[in-house]
Amino acid sequence: MKSHTTHSTDSGLKVFKADFGNGELVFETGKLAGLADGSVTVSWGETVILATAVVGVEPREGVDFFPLMVDYEERLYAAGKISGSRFIKREGRPTDNAVLSARLIDRPIRPLFPKSFRNDVQVIITVLSYDEEHSPDTIAIVAASAALTQTIAPFECPVGAARVGCIDGKMVLNPTESQLDVSTLDLVVAGTTDTVMMIEAGAKEIPEATMIEAIEFALAGLQPTIAVQKNFARTDMLTTDASEADIIHEEVKKYIGKKLAGAIKELDPEKRKTAIATFEADVLKNFEGSYKQTDLKVTFNKIVEKEIRELILSHDIRPDGRKLDEVRPLSIEVGLLPRTHGSGLFTRGQTQALTIATLGSPGDEQTVETLEEEGTKRFMHHYNFPPFSTGEVKPMRSVGRREIGHGALAERALKPMIPDRESFPYTIRLVSEILASNGSSSMAATCGSTLALMDAGVPITKPVSGIAMGLITDHEKPYENYKVLTDLQGLEDFAGDMDFKVAGTKDGITAIQLDTKIKGLSMGIIKDTLAAALKGRLFIMEQMLSVIGEPRTELSQYAPRIYTLHIPIDKIGDVIGPGGKNIRKIVDDAGGKEVISIDIEDDGTVLVSSPKKEAADSAIAAIQGQTKEFAIGEVIDGTVEEILKDRFKGNEIGAIINLGGKNTGMVHISEISQNRIETVSSVLKVGDKVKVKVVTIDKERGRVGLSIKQNGNNHE
Repeated sequence: MKSHTTHSTDSGLKVFKADFGNGELVFETGKLAGLADGSVTVSWGETVILATAVVGVEPREGVDFFPLMVDYEERLYAAGKISGSRFIKREGRPTDNAVLSARLIDRPIRPLFPKSFRNDVQVIITVLSYDEEHSPDTIAIVAASAALTQTIAPFECPVGAARVGCIDGKMVLNPTESQLDVSTLDLVVAGTTDTVMMIEAGAKEIPEATMIEAIEFALAGLQPTIAVQKNFARTDMLTTDASEADIIHEEVKKYIGKKLAGAIKELDPEKRKTAIATFEADVLKNFEGSYKQTDLKVTFNKIVEKEIRELILSHDIRPDGRKLDEVRPLSIEVGLLPRTHGSGLFTRGQTQALTIATLGSPGDEQTVETLEEEGTKRFMHHYNFPPFSTGEVKPMRSVGRREIGHGALAERALKPMIPDRESFPYTIRLVSEILASNGSSSMAATCGSTLALMDAGVPITKPVSGIAMGLITDHEKPYENYKVLTDLQGLEDFAGDMDFKVAGTKDGITAIQLDTKIKGLSMGIIKDTLAAALKGRLFIMEQMLSVIGEPRTELSQYAPRIYTLHIPIDKIGDVIGPGGKNIRKIVDDAGGKEVISIDIEDDGTVLVSSPKKEAADSAIAAIQGQTKEFAIGEVIDGTVEEILKDRFKGNEIGAIINLGGKNTGMVHISEISQNRIETVSSVLKVGDKVKVKVVTIDKERGRVGLSIKQNGNNHE
């Protein structure tokens, strides 16, 4: 594996290349976006992205965090598409895919800035070309890192990235989209020369040992993407002035003394929260006027963080008194809500997720139109995080990046266990309402979703549980002296060094999401974490199955029932009718779209969905009536629709019989009775119910000849 310079011109354009699996990445700088502080174009196949980075000149006043913004801009022109919307053709708010890609980029680069850095930094990734085979999200991580290395921002070291698939049991480095379609693993790893910064994985029950092998494979495979970035690096970076911060820290620490440790050791979470808040208020009041309130709050939080870390690292004492590998108390319920199709309540410590399952018809599938994907989606998980879940007051607005990311994680964890459309044709929507949050609400949502699916009677292949793992390291020797924490809670997340979420079945991993706050994890830490996570999630799984051991055998009475029938392909148009007129009438006659849905597929499969059997029966009968193909000798119940007259002489020559739907046949006057009759109307009237026999079929003209007398009926 290598990286090398391939081209340079007097105009300032520089071109570099790096091995990337079976292909290569091409880096260009000096051609586009010349006014950005950093600008790099990266190509893989015919996928091309532009990464830019701009750094604020002065620190932002009044903030106690690093103001990094990462935006991932999808442009439909990149794939030669125009929006399918009739009214809006330009791109709107970022798609969920774009939000997830932005998070993928943000997570590995954020820890590589000094925690005290307060200058605005904005990274924008713009997808300029997409060839539908080479995904832009992984190379966007590399491009963002390369752009940052060109700026004066104190970005500690370049970040590389690689994707790994597993096809027929073999690891594939940086697979294409078509290869991922048949892969049992979709793993993205971002890292430095020797540590892992970020993991995002979806898998079909991959064992822990195989997952470790894949992570090691990715870490080795991403090294050329780091080496090439040395060509972009500059040495004149901004520095942060920590002298005043050090003075504040020493004064506040001296003022607090050792009293804070007692508050942190308080086992009651509410009393602990109150005690810490009291200490903070005292510090702010005591130093009011001497230092900025923002600086005092940052300093106090660092002291709290250090106390928590010391207790765990040196004494194995967690804030709530648990052992390092102990899961918080669990409470599990199903079937809470009487009118929903399925519900599950999962409570772990102070974290509580209520998940509701809704089953819909195939017509309820979500239409997806993004840069990378077009089609429909039949399984969805949505995650809501209202402010009351953390005891806060905030305006209720549309979901943010966090909600989209957490919802996608739980969805990814459960997706491999969802039955296929052929065996369970329902559209499935899960909504997780986070009612209380003190650590790992996304894994609570995963567990709650499994409960809701089983309560709804969805025949999932296997139940899935999840757990979040934490880490406390000795910053002097982070890879030698560390403690892995099972079931991470909020205070430990605040003070700790990672949030490592693992979900899966009893037989393997289905999803991973890793974020770090330090300069990456060693493989030793990752191995220890996965081993402890397996133990924790299997314990949680056991508790879940003690409440509901398998999916219910019956669906909720309020869930729609789906009935399947098949019609000839050449009859599809007849059922739908001009502009959908016929199918709308069938729906209206059966009770309306509020109680029934009809979906017709290209192969003639018809899916009739309704919670009311009589409505479904009505629609099915109408469809069968419209598409029925008759056979000679068949006896059918019909209704007299019209008395037929000779258009020249005016005499009655027979009757038109409705055979169901739009199907009709004719009974000649001679086929009505065994005896001669003078007029049809002397025997039959419009609306009469009759039993007729099919005696002739003219397929070319679409005519069916009927007989009443041959069926034994005599209307004299």
